[in-house]
Parts: sequence; C-alpha cells; structure tokens
Amino acid sequence: MTFSLIGSIVGFITLVLATIGLPGLFALMAVESFGIPPIPSEVVLPLAGFLVVDGTFPLDWTIVAAISGSLVGAFIAYAVGRWWRSRLAGLGIGHLRIREADLDRMDEWFSRHGEVTVLVGRLIPGVLSYISYPAGTARMRPSRFGLYTFLGSTPWTLGFLYAGIVLGNHWQVISRYFLPIDIALVVVIVAAAAYLVLVATGDLAPGWPPRRGPRRSSAPAPPASDGATAGPPKL
Repeated sequence: MTFSLIGSIVGFITLVLATIGLPGLFALMAVESFGIPPIPSEVVLPLAGFLVVDGTFPLDWTIVAAISGSLVGAFIAYAVGRWWRSRLAGLGIGHLRIREADLDRMDEWFSRHGEVTVLVGRLIPGVLSYISYPAGTARMRPSRFGLYTFLGSTPWTLGFLYAGIVLGNHWQVISRYFLPIDIALVVVIVAAAAYLVLVATGDLAPGWPPRRGPRRSSAPAPPASDGATAGPPKL
C-alpha cells in the first residue's frame, strides 16, 4: 500500500465536492484564496468541471460559487493584513522576522503598482493565495482591490473549470503523474524548510540567491598563529 500526497488531496477535495456540493466548492475556493491551509485551486476547479460534465453541478452556479469563494477568501486575507499590520512587525523566528522597513517598502511598491501586482498575482500559482495579505497591509483601497482580484480570478477560474470539462470522465488519467509530482513536492518542501531554518538561525540572510547570514558574518576571526605574532628568532 502506497501513500500519495497529491492523491490524498484529490480524494479530500472530491469528498467535499461530492458530499457538500456547491457550498463545498465555495468553501474550498475561499480557503484556497485565504491560503491557510494551502488548497490548490488547480485541483479543485478541474474536479468541479468534471462534476459539471457529469451533470452534478450546473455550469452557471459553479462559476458563481468558485469566483465568489475566491473573492471572499481574498477579502478575509486582505482584512488580516490591514488590521493586523501593527502585529506583523517583528513577527517571525530568530533572524527570520518582518521588519518595519520591509512593510514600508511594501507600502511604497503597492502605492505605485498595487493594481497590477494584485491582477498579475492572481494569475500565478502559489502567489495568488497570499497576494491579498500585502495588499491589506499596504491599505490598498478595498474597491480597487476587489476589482483587480475579480479581474485576475475570473480567467484563472474559467480556464481550470474548462480544463475539467474537456477532460470529462477521463480526468483520472493524470493519476499516473501523481508519483513524480509527489517527489517534486517533497523535494521543494524539504528545501524550503531547510532554507527557513538556516535563515531563522542566522546562517543565511533572507533573500535570493542565498548568502551568508549575520551569524556567520559576525563570527570572530581565528586567532593568529604563534608564528605570525612572534618576533624574529634570536640568534
């Protein structure tokens, strides 16, 4: 008996959609857009599209449930960033902490490029689940945040729903790719965990590419050898 991380996620999402229906789709998309815990819409939406082909879900209400769930989750994340800004400074572990200067730079970026950042961010896997937090922290106008979140979420939602509709009852053919995807996910998770631990301990500095952190940089220089400090030998 083998365990598949992707297979388990697919099984959970299928169970929610099959037992709860469209409210389950709404809830899954809201959680996905909130980002905690991470639930991939790249899996949720094709499965919902399959249920449209199967006749379980009506297409119009499926689109409404998916997009509205994304918007609700995004606004919850936006609210967390906006109202908890004062708690974010200093948040972290060890040397891996959010500084006030980081928040100021984020504010400056969103004041100039906020709309484009939200729009593009909603089209990038992984980023789409967390772009709402900095938008809230930077106090982006809620009306503009909602508009650009909607504009970014709509093509993403329609595209993956369409993928599920095209696959129809043949969507299970992708199960053969679960093993290599599982391996890739484990490698990424282990590498990310190792990077975060090294940043938290100060061995690496935050950012990319990895570079020596403050703990390594401030390490005392080794003492000079006796031969380097001693005077010339006496004759």
